[in-house]
Amino acid sequence: QRLYCFSHYSISEEDGDDNNNEQMETRDVWNEAPDAQDRLGAGVLASSGNAGVEDVEETALGSEAILRTTMGDIHVKLYRDEVPKTMTNFCAHARSGYYDGVIFHRVIPKFMVQTGDPLGNGTGGESIWGGTFEDEFRRQLKHDRPFTVSMANAGPGTNGSQFFITTVPTPWLDNKHTVFGRVTKGMDVVTAIENVKTNRDNDKPLDEISIQSIDIIV
Repeated sequence: QRLYCFSHYSISEEDGDDNNNEQMETRDVWNEAPDAQDRLGAGVLASSGNAGVEDVEETALGSEAILRTTMGDIHVKLYRDEVPKTMTNFCAHARSGYYDGVIFHRVIPKFMVQTGDPLGNGTGGESIWGGTFEDEFRRQLKHDRPFTVSMANAGPGTNGSQFFITTVPTPWLDNKHTVFGRVTKGMDVVTAIENVKTNRDNDKPLDEISIQSIDIIV
């Protein structure tokens, strides 16, 4: 069994209500291991015909991604040289259609918007290798500004498919989450997503917002 959680303790520190603090500390936990139906990553290799993982790694890296969402396009500069394994995973998922139709399942104003889970509830998703993979922390890639794109995880070395875009500087996430991109255009779209009405219990938007497709530009 694996327990997956995403920390945002800096926000709870500002909340003076004990009940809210307790809720913030316990939500978004992966409290069960994915079953066979959840292992969707196998479709990545199948979609590439006879290509193996090495072929995917050689062809899927890009310098930019365009997230085409139901609220508009988000352009992201990708750090393919700095974090090659994370880029291999993200670009292969994007090109295979793995992210198509996936919703933004967690939105917290003045913090971040999160997506990348095929199940849409924060408990799903995996890497193109069928499980998780290690972090790629780089000194020059920090959560020091808004519109940073970073991997969600469940602790060290547990990256799968989920990722988030920050809307404020979040330095407490440095060396805990792998930064792999920065939004260069479409900041207004990210802000619009950040400001939608959400369920107070789980931060899920009341009206679905989804990724329609992701274009990878070499």
